Amino acid sequence: MQPPLLSVKQLTTRLVTPRGILRPVDGVSFEVRRGETFALLGESGCGKSMTALSLIRLLPPQAAGKLGGEVWLNGRDLLALSEDDMREVRGNHLAMIFQEPMTSLNPVFTVGEQIGEVLRHHKKLNGAAARLRVLELLDAVGIPDRERRYGEYPHQLSGGMKQRVMIAIALAGGPELLIADEPTTALDVTIQAQILELLQQLQKDLGMAILLITHDLGVVAGMADQVAVMYAGHIVEQATRADFFARPLHPYSQKLFASMPGLGKRGHKLAVIEGSVPSLAQEFHACRFADRCQYAWPTCHVLAPRWLEVTAGHWARCHLHDPEVAKPATAPLKIAEGAVQAPPAAESNQTLLQVDDLKVHFPIHHGLLKRLTGHARAVDGISLELQRGRTVALVGESGCGKTTAGKAILQLIRPSGGSVRYHGLELTALSTHQLRPHRRELQIIFQDAYSSMNPRMRVGDIIAEGMLAQHIGGDAAARRRRVDELLAQVGLPAEAKQRYPHEFSGGQRQRICIARALAVNPKLIVCDEPTSALDVSVQAQVLNLLKGLQDELGLAYLFITHNMSVVEYLAHRVAVMYLGRIVEQGTMEEVLKTPKHPYTQALLSAVPTIDEDAQREVIRLQGDLPSPVNPPQGCHFHPRCPHAMAPCRERYPESTQLGETQTVHCFLYGNEGRVE
Repeated sequence: MQPPLLSVKQLTTRLVTPRGILRPVDGVSFEVRRGETFALLGESGCGKSMTALSLIRLLPPQAAGKLGGEVWLNGRDLLALSEDDMREVRGNHLAMIFQEPMTSLNPVFTVGEQIGEVLRHHKKLNGAAARLRVLELLDAVGIPDRERRYGEYPHQLSGGMKQRVMIAIALAGGPELLIADEPTTALDVTIQAQILELLQQLQKDLGMAILLITHDLGVVAGMADQVAVMYAGHIVEQATRADFFARPLHPYSQKLFASMPGLGKRGHKLAVIEGSVPSLAQEFHACRFADRCQYAWPTCHVLAPRWLEVTAGHWARCHLHDPEVAKPATAPLKIAEGAVQAPPAAESNQTLLQVDDLKVHFPIHHGLLKRLTGHARAVDGISLELQRGRTVALVGESGCGKTTAGKAILQLIRPSGGSVRYHGLELTALSTHQLRPHRRELQIIFQDAYSSMNPRMRVGDIIAEGMLAQHIGGDAAARRRRVDELLAQVGLPAEAKQRYPHEFSGGQRQRICIARALAVNPKLIVCDEPTSALDVSVQAQVLNLLKGLQDELGLAYLFITHNMSVVEYLAHRVAVMYLGRIVEQGTMEEVLKTPKHPYTQALLSAVPTIDEDAQREVIRLQGDLPSPVNPPQGCHFHPRCPHAMAPCRERYPESTQLGETQTVHCFLYGNEGRVE
C-alpha cells in the first residue's frame, strides 16, 4: 500500500478565550492517501472546521503556538515549519475552499485579480501569461463567458459561481491536497450537484486528495472513500464509505442516520439527539457522548472508551464494542427514538388561503432622474391554495422567487397584481391599518433566525412583542405565563426568557422564532427555509416540533425549502417554482415519485441520497437561472431544457391537467409535444 499523503497524529488545538482554554481539537488522528476523498462528518461545534484550520495553520492569533501533535504532508511535518515555509506550502501543496465564499472573496478586487494573486505568489506568473492561466482555470471550473467573468467582482456572481471561483483560487497553485469545508452547504441541489461533480472530475484529472468537511450524509455517500465521524473534538468512528453506510457502529453515528427525514418516516417522529455538544472548555475523562447516548450505563460516565478496530478497517470509540468492558445486564437506560408514531394530522377541507395569479414586479430605475427602465419579475403569476392543518411545500432554486412569494402572500411586500384571499377576505385590497388585526393569524418564520431577532432584547420580550402589538394575552403577569408556556411548547426552559439571542445555538434560536410566531395564535405560518442552516439532528428537533404543532393546533404551513427529504417528510402538496412561476404542482407523492416537468426531474435527480439502490443519474442543467429582469421568451426553462421544442421558444405553455390533482406547464404534455 502506498504511504499516506497526509498523516495526522494526535493533533491538539488550544484556544485561549475569556471562558478559559478551549479544546476544539483534542487528539485527532487520521490518514489521507493520494487521489482519495476523506470525509470528516459531524455536527456544528464538534471541531471539524477547526481541525482543517489547524492543518493549514490558519488559527486565530491568540491560538498561535497552541498546536500539538504531528501533521505530516508528503514527508514534511507542517507543525515544525516556520511561518515563511508554511506560506510556501499553502497554495502550492495544500489549499482550502472555505465554507462561505462571499466572506472569503475580497469584494474590491475582480475575479481575475484574486486568482492571479495566487499565480504571482506561487508560480511567479505575471502579465499575459498569468491572464491566460486564469482564463484556463475559469474554464476548468466550468465558468462560462470567462472573458467577462475575469473582470467582474464577487457581488456580480451567483452563489454557485462564487464557489467555483473559490475552487479556481484553490487550484491555482496545483495543490496535492484540497480541503473543502462545507463546500455546498448554502447551495441549491442543482448547483450542489455541479460543484460535487466538478470536484470529482478535478480530482480524477489532477490526482489530488480531498479532505471533505460536511454534515450532509448524502454528500458523504456520493463523494467519500473513507469516513470519519467527529464529536466533541475527537473522532469516534472511522471506516470505508461502504462499511460505514452498511453498519454504523457508534451510537452517535446511528442517531445521525435516524435523524434524517424522508418518505419512509412520514407519520413517525424523527429520532433526535437530546442536549447539545458538550463544552470544549473542559478536560474529558469519560465518554463525551454519554450524556446524550441512549445506551449509556454508569461505566460510560467514568471511563473513556478505547479506540478499537471492531472489524477489519472499521474503528469505533465505544464501550459497547470493547470486549474488556462489562456490559449492563439490563436493557438500555433510554428508549431509542424514531419508531414513535405521531398522531394523524387533522383532516380538513377548509381552505384557509387561495392565491390566484399573484405577481410581484420590482421597478428598475436608472440615471440621475431615476427613469423607469424595466421591471424585475420576481413573482410572475403564481396560483395555489392551502387548507387548514396541511402543508404546501414551495420548492425551487435560489432566486426563483419563493421567499418573495411568501412575503407577498402575507402582504409584507405589496403584490403588483393578483389575488390573495384568506378565509375569503381579499388581503390585497386592505390598507396597512385594516391588515393589522389579521396579522396575528398570519405569521412567518424567517430563514435566518439570528438576524430576525433584536440582539438587544431578551428572549422573553421578543416572544411577548407580538402580544403587545396585537393587544392580546392579558396583563403583564399573564403574558409572562404565556411566554413560559410557549418556551415549554418548543422545548426550551423557562429561564431562557432572561437570556439574549446570541447565547443560544442555531437550533434553539429557530425554536425561539417558532415560539414568537405561535404567541399570537396564528392559523397559517410561512416557514422560509427554517432548517436550511441546521445540522441533521437539530433539523429533526425542529421538524418534530412543527409537525407536532400542526397535529395539535391544526396549523397550516407554506413551507419554502430546497431540501427534498424535508418535503418528503412534512409536505402534503408540492409546488415547484422556476423564475417566478409555478411549473408543476400536485400531491407530494405525485410530484416526487412521478415528476413530469423537465425542471422538476432535474431538481430531484440532483438530490444526494444515502441509498445506493436509489442513486439516480443527475440531469445536468446548463448555465444558471436566467435573470427575472429579462426572462427568456416563451417557456422560461427552454434555454436549459434537454427536451426544448420550437413552441417552447415562442410562447409560455398553458397549464395541463395530468390527473385529479397534478398540473404541469410544459408542451411535452400538450398537443405540440408527446403525451406521457
